Amino acid sequence: MKRQSSKTLMIHARIEPKLKKSAERVFFTLGISTTEAIRLFMKQVELHKGLPFPVLIPNAKTIAAMREANDPARLKRYGTFRELRDKT
Repeated sequence: MKRQSSKTLMIHARIEPKLKKSAERVFFTLGISTTEAIRLFMKQVELHKGLPFPVLIPNAKTIAAMREANDPARLKRYGTFRELRDKT
């Protein structure tokens, strides 16, 4: 009986070093390799017959919130969760 080997193809992609390192830290935390993450993404695309998440252009309010979140000096700070909860 002849045994068939699984066939695979190589994907080459250029990624910004900072993005690659950041994503790899997440993958490490999840316990998966970059290759496994790519395979998982591709499988989800196949199952959804499209991207497995919505791709939208953020509105002005969302962009402002993203900018604020990326500027630690502008973020509100609370001493405790209770303080946060009481202020909202």
